[in-house]
Amino acid sequence: MRDRHPVMRILQLTLGGLLLVGAALMGPLPGPGGIFLFAGGMILILRNSRWAQVRWARVKRRWPRIGNMVDRVMRRPSERRRRARDRVLGSR
Repeated sequence: MRDRHPVMRILQLTLGGLLLVGAALMGPLPGPGGIFLFAGGMILILRNSRWAQVRWARVKRRWPRIGNMVDRVMRRPSERRRRARDRVLGSR
């Protein structure tokens, strides 16, 4: 997690939370709008909260297929490292 100014971190966490609430409110409406809000909120929260990162790691251990797919969509650095490691190990 990069060092950010505490005010910016709190603002981004707040915006991420608002996006998650907006996704929940848009869920019943037709169309995929809530999915994009949810993804944006998760990205902001995971980039700014160590607590959320630990919880996300636990979720990924429990459901690895879903965790890998979400990491790929979110373009998280951990997914790129894991994919590069699997390529190296697969070529042996």
